[in-house]
Amino acid sequence: MRWCLLLLLTALPARAEGERPGRFDYYVLALSWSPTWCALEGRAEGSPQCDRALGWVLHGLWPQNRRGWPSYCPSPHPAPDRRQTAAMADIMGTSGLAWHQWRKHGSCTGLPATEYFALSRRAFESLAKPAALDRLAAPVTLPATLVEEAFLQANPGLAPDMLTITCRAGRIQEARLCLSKDLEPVPCGLDVVKDCQLRDALLDPARPAETPRP
Repeated sequence: MRWCLLLLLTALPARAEGERPGRFDYYVLALSWSPTWCALEGRAEGSPQCDRALGWVLHGLWPQNRRGWPSYCPSPHPAPDRRQTAAMADIMGTSGLAWHQWRKHGSCTGLPATEYFALSRRAFESLAKPAALDRLAAPVTLPATLVEEAFLQANPGLAPDMLTITCRAGRIQEARLCLSKDLEPVPCGLDVVKDCQLRDALLDPARPAETPRP
């Protein structure tokens, strides 16, 4: 029984809180498909993000270890002000998400908020987003592997072990890319690889269909 418990504990992801900032192995760049988040949470919350025609938005740039990840670190730098978080809303959807990402993840980078947000923007802009997905005119169902293949085709320097596509509630949820501290693509650790295996995942269009005029 003791061995079974030990095996279970070693198989679980190791998440730490309050670790010393700057101690991590690589970054995970997480992009959310905005229509999925809006369908499952955002519209119910009345988020202004869901009033905009957005496709892939920046969820966050997360410090990651080969096993486990730090969070809510005691940063020596001051928290970002409203101007700094508002400046990230164009790629993150809302300033509130920018604030949360700094508090949970940015604090663990060892960087000031201005540098963390600038690095996050650089990482987001460095990844080409498949244009075909942004041009969808209606909801579609498709294998999640097709979304991964679209990213790989749009970014020739990527290998399959550097990117993972996640699903939630039968929908395409996120694309997660693993990056070095210099923002070079690197293979992901086992904690990050969560490839969605759905063959009929729902993907809503980034631009809602227009209501016909009477």
